[in-house]
Amino acid sequence: MWKSGGRNALDDARQEPALPTRPMIRLRHILMALALTVAGRPLYAADPAPFELAGPTLRIIVTRGERTLPIGEVPSLAEGDRLSIAAQLPPDQGARFILVSAFLRGATNPPPKDWIAFAETWAKKDRKRSLELAVPKGARQMVLFLVPDTGGAEGSLQDAVRGKPGEFVRATQDLNQASLDRSRLDAFMGAIKAQENSHPEFLRTLAPPLARSLSMKLNEECLSRVIEMQAACLLDNRDSLVLADVHTSSMAETLTGAPTDLALQLSATREAGYGYYSPYIAVVRDVAKIFGAFSNPSFDYLPTLTVRKGPDMALLLNSAPSFAKPKSVMVVAMPSIEADSPPRLRSGAGGPICLARAGGLLPVEGAPLIYSTGYARDMMLTVKASSGESIEVPVVARADRGGYVLGPQEWPTSFQGTMDGHLHGLWGFDRFEGPDFTVQLPDAQGWRIEGDAAALVVGRDNGLTLKGGAPACVESVTLRQGKDAPMGVAYKVAGRDALTLTLPLADRKPGTLSIEVRYAGMAEPSVLTLRSYAQASRLDALQLHAGDRSAVLSGQRLDEVQGVEAAGLTMRPDGLTREGSVDRLRLLADGEGGALQEGQEGVARVKLRDGRTVSLPFDVGAPRPQLALLSKSITPPAVTGGIVPDLSGDDLLPDQGRIIFSVKAQGATRFAASDSLEVTGAEDGAPVIRLTMGDPVRLEGPQVMVATLDPKAAAPNLFGPLRFRLRQGEVASDWQPLVTLARLPRIESVACDGGQGCTLRGRDLFLIDAVGATPTLDGAAQVAHGYTGATLRTPPPQGGKLYLRLRDAPGHVLSIPAA
Repeated sequence: MWKSGGRNALDDARQEPALPTRPMIRLRHILMALALTVAGRPLYAADPAPFELAGPTLRIIVTRGERTLPIGEVPSLAEGDRLSIAAQLPPDQGARFILVSAFLRGATNPPPKDWIAFAETWAKKDRKRSLELAVPKGARQMVLFLVPDTGGAEGSLQDAVRGKPGEFVRATQDLNQASLDRSRLDAFMGAIKAQENSHPEFLRTLAPPLARSLSMKLNEECLSRVIEMQAACLLDNRDSLVLADVHTSSMAETLTGAPTDLALQLSATREAGYGYYSPYIAVVRDVAKIFGAFSNPSFDYLPTLTVRKGPDMALLLNSAPSFAKPKSVMVVAMPSIEADSPPRLRSGAGGPICLARAGGLLPVEGAPLIYSTGYARDMMLTVKASSGESIEVPVVARADRGGYVLGPQEWPTSFQGTMDGHLHGLWGFDRFEGPDFTVQLPDAQGWRIEGDAAALVVGRDNGLTLKGGAPACVESVTLRQGKDAPMGVAYKVAGRDALTLTLPLADRKPGTLSIEVRYAGMAEPSVLTLRSYAQASRLDALQLHAGDRSAVLSGQRLDEVQGVEAAGLTMRPDGLTREGSVDRLRLLADGEGGALQEGQEGVARVKLRDGRTVSLPFDVGAPRPQLALLSKSITPPAVTGGIVPDLSGDDLLPDQGRIIFSVKAQGATRFAASDSLEVTGAEDGAPVIRLTMGDPVRLEGPQVMVATLDPKAAAPNLFGPLRFRLRQGEVASDWQPLVTLARLPRIESVACDGGQGCTLRGRDLFLIDAVGATPTLDGAAQVAHGYTGATLRTPPPQGGKLYLRLRDAPGHVLSIPAA
């Protein structure tokens, strides 16, 4: 603790306003650090010593009216409260202490002399050795002192308190709040250490809810360490673990990073000094600043934190007290004198809560102190049945669970289904109102299906909604069918009275099903019997065109179609494609059959695989467009270095080249400006390139069109054999082969070493399937799939050439020169 030699830092600043003194600079640094420690990031290289030294214990009883409570259950005092305060010192106590109490009435209003009382803790029974006090009217704070027995101590302390009451107001507020923060830290550390000693493997699941409940900073990285190191990691730098208590803190974000002047202004207010930031770390610095002005050759002030359990208030010191001059005066903060302000507990429940399970949880948020202090007591859940009857159930706060836990309870038969629950108890001397909950207990009404149960279809997962009285109490849902093994069913609680299920029917056969819904604590499940069906195909339309021997059937579940008879043609499936939610089944006629005529109408018979037959009207449309490939020419890529394979011919299009092709209309087909050509790969689902009139497509006349295709504009996954067709509005011609698009490797050089072979160097060599010395690739070297190397060893060339087969064009063999 630093001293100012009889003057405080503000006195120095007033005398020398132009040049801040060293104490003033230090004060500003302290306040800046105080503001920054809100975020848990102290800037001081060396933090003050933690409060770890055990001091004396005070036994304090508070009486308000006819009720008496121990100090550990009193969050605040009130005018007229009667207090009994005694020091619990050991029989062999060597140093004598005077117990001093002082009531304060604000920073600017010194207390009268009779508000300061003294007791000699070593006195015999016939003398006053404890304090019996009543909180006077107008008092706002109370502070206790344990003063070493030294001549003149009473007068010096009385003068200090009455001379600058504001300093003691601030110190009392800070120490009181810091003690509450310390209680949260102790609760967190106790729970972590208990698991470390008994079940360290549980820390991974225990630490996150514990930290949320107590508003502690959690280092997530600790949970990824080995089990033996997790607890020590979680408790490292524990002074920085305490976050602002949201019940008493609403300006933490405002103070974070606040300018020094703002921090100085706020530090003198009740809002900034008590409840708007966590002062646990900074309290030593602040109290050192506050009490520095009072230090004298006889006394030095020593702040204490308090641990309140029952009637005992144990003191924690951050440095050892001195019994030589200057002797240490222990400063003890009492609860503030104000109306109780219980926290506003919020429900953390996402839906109804089942009361039938042992250890049922009522999740709450917004009040860490319910777990670390005795302020909230006699907590009950009042449950009101639909009959109007109510019952109170005791609950216990559990930080590791994040709320209040119910104990075992026998419920009257009238309590079932969905009911209302209200959490309440006492906060100090006053009633404490918590949130409302929707609670449930199993009933005997069973479950019913909502919606159409006949919509269950095998071959896919099916959604199903069940209605019942207590969905939150459902323990399991099981699906049974015939002799198959029972299967658990995923479900979710939906609102107050519903369960949504996902029935796994993808691998099931049509037939009778049973669903068993089991409540928690009940031996017999509720059973529902259902029937599942094979989904019938949905038939939308049958597209037929004059002159065709094929058709397209559209709808859903067309994989169930076995065949179609229409207009004298018997057609079988020839490929199924899906466009969004619509299936398109291509049909191809068997045998010769009849010829389709434009305008012909009739009813097709669609036969399904399960033996059913469905009728579908049809009419034959105009002939589909017909065209033929007239000619094509390929422009090879420009040579910019390296070796380009021999690309003679018009059947192979390199990815850096270009193809120009022309088509001729056949039969009654005529080209129009609205027509387009479509190019795609050989497989269904390949990317489609649409060439429209303009630059890529030009008409020579109504029967001939010329198109240009640049592969560089195609999708990267378009390669291999390409096909094309003509589209006129919604009608398209048959697909026809066009060319094979091949991606070429970048061959930089070929170096041969006599008859030993050659080394081929380049990039993208994985595009090569094999390389050999003859056009038939006898004894060729195979290139591994996904090859990433930059060189390949090849057989010795014959006739000065090597031959390549590309993966994109397995039917073509290309040659390259080999020196």
